[in-house]
Amino acid sequence: MQRSTRGVDTRMLRILVVAFVLAVAVPNPVPAESLSGDSTAAAPLTADGAVRIALEHSTQMIQARASVLTARGGLWSGYSNILPQVGGSVSRSGSFTREQSGSQAFGGFVTPSLSTYDTEGYSGSLSLSGNWSILDLSSWASWSASRANMRAANQDLRAARADVVLATKRQFYEVVKAMHLAQVSAQAKRLAQDDERRVNALYEVGSVSKSDLLKAKVRTAQSELDSLLANHAVTNQRIALAQQMGIPEGDLPEVDSTLTASPARFDAAGVLAEARAARPDLKAADAAVKSAELSLRSARFSRLPYITMSGSWTPVSRRSSKFYSNAIRDTASFSSSESDHSVSGQIAVNLNIFDGLATEGRVSSAKASVLRARETRDALNRNLESEVRQVLLSYQEAIDRESLARRTVESAGENLNLVQQKYNVGSATILDLVDSQVQYQQAQSDLVTALAAIRVAEASLDRVRGRVE
Repeated sequence: MQRSTRGVDTRMLRILVVAFVLAVAVPNPVPAESLSGDSTAAAPLTADGAVRIALEHSTQMIQARASVLTARGGLWSGYSNILPQVGGSVSRSGSFTREQSGSQAFGGFVTPSLSTYDTEGYSGSLSLSGNWSILDLSSWASWSASRANMRAANQDLRAARADVVLATKRQFYEVVKAMHLAQVSAQAKRLAQDDERRVNALYEVGSVSKSDLLKAKVRTAQSELDSLLANHAVTNQRIALAQQMGIPEGDLPEVDSTLTASPARFDAAGVLAEARAARPDLKAADAAVKSAELSLRSARFSRLPYITMSGSWTPVSRRSSKFYSNAIRDTASFSSSESDHSVSGQIAVNLNIFDGLATEGRVSSAKASVLRARETRDALNRNLESEVRQVLLSYQEAIDRESLARRTVESAGENLNLVQQKYNVGSATILDLVDSQVQYQQAQSDLVTALAAIRVAEASLDRVRGRVE
C-alpha cells in the first residue's frame, strides 16, 4: 500500500512540474492580420514617399535629365545651322611712325634724304555683318533629326521614371518583406527557447530523454541563427533601398511595414492595348528611329549644292592721317575720309566636290544608327505581348500564392493549437509540437512573401501599361 502511494506521488509530481512548465505557454499564433504592420509609427516612409525621393535623387533620373539637356543642346545646334547669324563690331585703331628716313632717285642717281618724317593715322568704324544658309537641305534635315531626338529624350525620361518607380517599389517591398520575416524569425526563436525550457524541465523529472533535450537545444541555436540572419537581411535591404533612392542610408527613415493587397482582375487585351498606346519607351524608340533616318538623309544631302547669303552694313567709318617732315617742322600734310553708309552683300552657290570621304563616313555611321534604332524598336514591339502576358501571369500567381498561403496559415495555426492541447494532456510528443511550430512559421513566411509579390506585381503592371507617376 505504501508503494502505491509513492507511485501516485511520483506521478503527481510529474504532473505538477508539467503544469508549471506549461504555465509559460507558447504564444498564440500570430494572425495573418498582424502582417499589416504597426500603424502608430511616427511618420513612416511609404512606398509612394520612397518613389518621390527616388524620382528626385536617384542616379538613373539624374542621368536621364542630363540626356534631355544633351538633346536640347543638339536641337539648338540644329537651329544654328538654318537660322541667320548676325554679328556687330566697333573698332578704333591708331598708327604712329617716328623719324622715318629714306632715299630719292633722280634720273638714275639715288641720293639719300637729309630729313626724317613722322606720320600719324587714326581710323574707326561701326558695322554689322551676317550670313545665312538660305538653302541647305543637309542642315534642314539635321535640324529635323535633332527635333526627333529631343522627342525621344523626353520619352526616355518618362521611361526612366517608370523604371525608377518599379525598381524603388520592388526594393521597398523587399525591405518590408525582410522586416516581417525578421518578426517571424523572432517569434520562432521565442518558441524554440520556450520549448527548450519546457523540455529541460521534463528531462529533469525524467519524462523525456536526453536526445529530446539535445534536439531542442539544436533547434534553439538554429532559430537564433535564423533570427540573426533575418535582422541582417533587414539592414542589407534598407541599404539597397537607400542606394536606389539616391540618399545615404542614415537618412532613410523608418519604413512603413504595412503589407496588404487588394486583388483585382485585368483583361489581357485591354492591358496590351493600353501598353501600345501609352508606353514611353515605345514612343522613344519610334522617335529614335525617326531621328536616325533624318540623320541619314542629312548625311546624303551634304553631297548636294547649297546656297548661302552674306552681307555687311557700316553706318559710320572715319579715317585720318598726318604727315610732316622733321626738317621743316611747320610744314605738314593732312588727309581724312569719312563715310556714313556702306552696304555690301553676296549670294553664293557652294558645292563640296571632294571632302576627303568625310561624307561617306557620315553616311555609313548614319546607316548603322538606323539599323540599331529599328532593331530596338522592333524588339520592343515584338516582345510587348509576351511581356504583358508574363506580368499578368506573375500577378495572378502572386494572388493565388497569397490565397493559398493564407489558408495554410489558418490551417497551420489551428493545427499548432490542437497539437499544443494534445501535448498538454500527454497525447502528443515534443517532436509533434516542434513540427507544428515549424509548419506554422513556414506558412507565415510564405504569406509574407506572397503579399510582397502582389505589391511588386502591381508595380510591374503599372510599368508595363505605361503608367508613369
